[in-house]
Amino acid sequence: MRAVLTSHGSTGDIYPMIALGRALLEAGHEVVFASAPLYRDAIERAGLEYRHLPPDWEKEIFIEFMRELNRAPLPLLQLRWIYKGALPFMSELIDAMDAALKGADLLVSSYFFPQYRKLADRHGIPFATFAFCHNLVPTPDYPPEGTPALYNFPRRLQRRWNRFLWRVANNLVDFTVNHTVGELYQQKGLGRSEGFLLTPADLCLVAVSRELMGGIEHDPRFQFSGYLRWQSEEDPAAQAELESFCAGEKVPIMTFGSVAFDDTHTIMSRFLKNWPRGKKIILQSGWAGLSVELERPEIKVVHQMSHDQLFRFASMVIHHGGAGTTASVLHAGVPNIIIPHIADQQWWASEVVRLKAGVCLGKRKWPERLPHHVRKIEKHAHYAERARELAALLARENGPAMSVHALEAFVRSRAERALHGGRH
Repeated sequence: MRAVLTSHGSTGDIYPMIALGRALLEAGHEVVFASAPLYRDAIERAGLEYRHLPPDWEKEIFIEFMRELNRAPLPLLQLRWIYKGALPFMSELIDAMDAALKGADLLVSSYFFPQYRKLADRHGIPFATFAFCHNLVPTPDYPPEGTPALYNFPRRLQRRWNRFLWRVANNLVDFTVNHTVGELYQQKGLGRSEGFLLTPADLCLVAVSRELMGGIEHDPRFQFSGYLRWQSEEDPAAQAELESFCAGEKVPIMTFGSVAFDDTHTIMSRFLKNWPRGKKIILQSGWAGLSVELERPEIKVVHQMSHDQLFRFASMVIHHGGAGTTASVLHAGVPNIIIPHIADQQWWASEVVRLKAGVCLGKRKWPERLPHHVRKIEKHAHYAERARELAALLARENGPAMSVHALEAFVRSRAERALHGGRH
């Protein structure tokens, strides 16, 4: 089977798909990964065939795009901004994807672009989507994120209300996509967006632990596959530096991944003012460019490196709540302090709190309040105990293998249906 994978955005959108590509490759399939050139090196280092897609942005432009996205106050406005930002190169993007599908047997796309289904239909191949957070799974068990829940009402009424809200949310998302790029989509033969949330594909894999997060009623086309995690190569020099800095002690680690702020300097000045003298902490600079303006020996700044390597030194991880980072912290078996900013990060914060594996901190005053929450995690041992329990559970799961099995079964099923239809 020749599978074409595609994803767009930050490393949190790319690395899980690399993990899927590696698993497909190891299962004996051919894999093509179509994405922006910023990720070509990572894709090819994983042994996957790379196919170029626009935009040809340097990393600094991606960071600025994320900074602008962070200004949008609502998920729907963030989605609109993503499509609006892609509009200048969307025509070229669709043409490049169309060319990449020649000779393919399967297309798997991240959930942002379900309209690729029309391209897959054009080539007569199955289409599946991948989501990295289960807040995109329509279910009567809870309403869409950001909509009102009928707490303390009868269960039957809650479920009816939630179904209604999912239909409303689906219509609003379809309207937003169509209003932004609908004309171009129709020019390219992709038609209008329909069922963005409710029916994006016949198979919608959700790269989340089924045991931890999947206990909800949902349409069977949505399948929890388990986490897909891909790590960059470990850095021996960084390892030696961190070992020297920590001197056998586990310390708090702060990382905001691909989140970018408008006022990093001001935020970090506030952080420095409030962080206790003499207490060690590691800052990962990330896309926000976290740094310190005054040298303090108890604060160590590191740059890009493997989460698994970095988090071995963690007593807890202070982070933004991105899907990939949250998965890494859960697998590391250490408590979370989540400071959500955009998209699904508030959802992940609420899930970590539900799992009793950490706490959530608002983004407006986190530099002032962070030391108190660090002390809280250190004082209450149950956070660390619960984090270790969850890590042990996740160690028994194999998200890449589950995903490959689901995709293979999906392609076989489509082929069998086509054969059966041909007989009649």
